[in-house]
Amino acid sequence: MSIISEFKEFINKGNVVDLAVAVILGTAFGKIITSLVDDVIMPIIALAGSAKTIEEFKLGPLYIGKFLGATINFLIIAFVLFIIIKAINKASSLKK
Repeated sequence: MSIISEFKEFINKGNVVDLAVAVILGTAFGKIITSLVDDVIMPIIALAGSAKTIEEFKLGPLYIGKFLGATINFLIIAFVLFIIIKAINKASSLKK
């Protein structure tokens, strides 16, 4: 079997295609969550404080605004993935 035909067989397997779709959807979902955090949540937090933007948030001499944004981003994505996995597990247990 030639290297080209082996590569075609590898690419055409369902797992590789599923993984590619998951990565693309995950990237798009990440952009949506980043926009939600940067454009909706962070301005509200900035209004509550004295900073004009979240990037200006300081804790003593440390600027923690970008870190706070990344942390909120991560928590939202992790929570949504938790809910999705929980639903998949429940659906698969109902099949049995």
